[in-house]
Amino acid sequence: MTSSRKSPSQKNTSKAAKKTSSATSDKEMPLVAHLLELRSRLLWSFLFFVLSFAVLYPFSQYLFAYLVTPLADLLTDDTASGEARRLIYTGLPEAFLTYLKVTLFAAFFVSFPLLAIQIWRFIMPGLYKNEKETFFIFMVATPLLFIIGAGFAFYGIIPMAWKFFLSYETSAAVTGLAIRLEARVSEYLSMTLQMMIAFGLCFQLPLVLLLLAKLGVLSSRSLAEKRRYAIVLILIASAVLTPPDVLSMMGLAVPLYGLYELSILLVRFLGASDKDQEKN
Repeated sequence: MTSSRKSPSQKNTSKAAKKTSSATSDKEMPLVAHLLELRSRLLWSFLFFVLSFAVLYPFSQYLFAYLVTPLADLLTDDTASGEARRLIYTGLPEAFLTYLKVTLFAAFFVSFPLLAIQIWRFIMPGLYKNEKETFFIFMVATPLLFIIGAGFAFYGIIPMAWKFFLSYETSAAVTGLAIRLEARVSEYLSMTLQMMIAFGLCFQLPLVLLLLAKLGVLSSRSLAEKRRYAIVLILIASAVLTPPDVLSMMGLAVPLYGLYELSILLVRFLGASDKDQEKN
C-alpha cells in the first residue's frame, strides 16, 4: 500500500506554496479594491455629468445667448434695410450641434467640482501630510486659475478682437456693395470657446512651473536664465491658440509673460531652493 503521509520536504513545499498564494492574494486584493473604487468614483462623476447635461440642455439657447453677448453688444441694426443683425447656420444640424456643444461645455464646468472631489478622495489616502497639502492647493488653484483665464478672455480680449474684425465692415458707398458680417453660429461658438479654453489653460503656467520646481526639475535661477527662450515660446503659443490678429495674440502673450515672471517669484519662495537644485 502506498503511504498517504507526506514527507517533511513535501510539507515544507506545501506551506511555502500556501504562503506564496496568501501573499499574492494580499497584493492582488488591494489592487482590485482600488480599481473597483476608481470605477465607482468615475461612474458617479459620469452620472452627475449626464444629469447636469440633461438639466442644462433646455437652457442651451440662453447659454448661447450669454456667450454671444460680446458680439451682440457690438452689432448695430442695418438702418438702410430695416433688418436686425443676426447669426446664421448653413447646415440643417448646425444649430442643434451648436446648442449641444454649448451644453456639453456647461455640463463639464458644473460637474468638474464633483470630479475633483472624487479624484481627491481616491488619491488622498496614499499621500503623506505634506503631499496632501500640496495636492489640495493644486486641486483648488487649477479651476480657479482656469476661470480667471477664461473670464479674462471673455470679458477683456474677445470684445476687443470682435471689434477689430467688425471694423472691416463697409458701406456700399465705399466698396460698391455693402460688406456685412453674416457669421455662422458654429463658427462663432468654436472661436469663442477656443479662446476661453486657451486662456484658461495658459493661466495654469504658474502651477505647472511650481510643480516642476517641487519635483526638482527646475529652479527660479534656471527660469530667469531661460527668459528669452520663454518669450519666444509664449509668442508662438499665442499665435497658434488665438485668432489671426495681432490684438488677440498680444492679449494672450502679455499676461502669459506676466504669469511667467510671477512663476519665477513663486518658485523662488515656494519651490526647491537653488542650493537644493545644485546638490541634486
